[in-house]
Amino acid sequence: MKYRLPGLALLRTFEAAARRLSFKKAAEELHVTPAAVSQQIKALEDWLGVPLFRRMTRALELTEQGAAMLPKVREGFECFDAAVEATRERAAVPLTVIAPPSFASHWLVPRLARFSGAHPDIELRLASTADTIHRRGEAAVLEKDDDSRDPSSKVAILYGQGDYPGYRVERVFTPDYVPVCAPSLPGLAALTAPRELRRFTLIHDETLHEQVHGGRSRSGWGQWLRRAGVSGVDASRGPRFSNAVLAIDAALAGQGIALASKPLVEARVANGSLVIPFDLALPSALSYFLVMRESISHRPAIEAFRAWLLAEAADTGGTTD
Repeated sequence: MKYRLPGLALLRTFEAAARRLSFKKAAEELHVTPAAVSQQIKALEDWLGVPLFRRMTRALELTEQGAAMLPKVREGFECFDAAVEATRERAAVPLTVIAPPSFASHWLVPRLARFSGAHPDIELRLASTADTIHRRGEAAVLEKDDDSRDPSSKVAILYGQGDYPGYRVERVFTPDYVPVCAPSLPGLAALTAPRELRRFTLIHDETLHEQVHGGRSRSGWGQWLRRAGVSGVDASRGPRFSNAVLAIDAALAGQGIALASKPLVEARVANGSLVIPFDLALPSALSYFLVMRESISHRPAIEAFRAWLLAEAADTGGTTD
């Protein structure tokens, strides 16, 4: 069907001027001059052969023809807008994922090729920050902007207790912590019982001190040793690192034995760069959660990432139910 229509720019100018009843305000909205608005309205009136406005000294009024035309023009632009939004929703839209540094580098990044292969139309951007960790500002990671028309999509993986009011929250998994070290660690062959840890350097991940138990924060190594029924080992000695990435790197470098999240080191254990001398696990008091604004949680890119993430998590060494 061939449509006999004036230029879209003329109709857009008419809609703005008719809605505001002001050439000056329409010009400000459209980022043009009032003279340009006046010229476009005159061109549209010439095309139609009827006046659309009554121009008075200090006022602007719609004529009968202009008043009849405005609702249909506005409806047309709303239809254009809906069509563009629907298409943009299906098109490749960038998806930003924010995650804890250790989770991002040791668990998520090694798996991302599978996500990209399954969803080549999704442009994923991964960022990491310690703010995603419990009591380090994790609830403020996502912006409080609930504009569902915003084309950008952002989700976060937060390590905490899952209490994030106003957001859609999905638990990914709860990690178990196990001791890990390099297979070349001196004296490893003699490490036959947990009590022998007194002769080894204990590597501390300070984020483990954030785990809440009985209303108090406790050392990760202290909890593990109590669970192993071991006394006489100083759980406070050894180097301390601000996050799990550094602690695991220290273990890889043969600097001692770290207490690490089993899901985050499973690939290193599988390729032999790390070993687990004692498969006694310390359950975490915290979990990883996928968190997103309710208003955008239905978007295809987010739904695809959610489904993929939870499927991957089902195969980890943590607890998912």
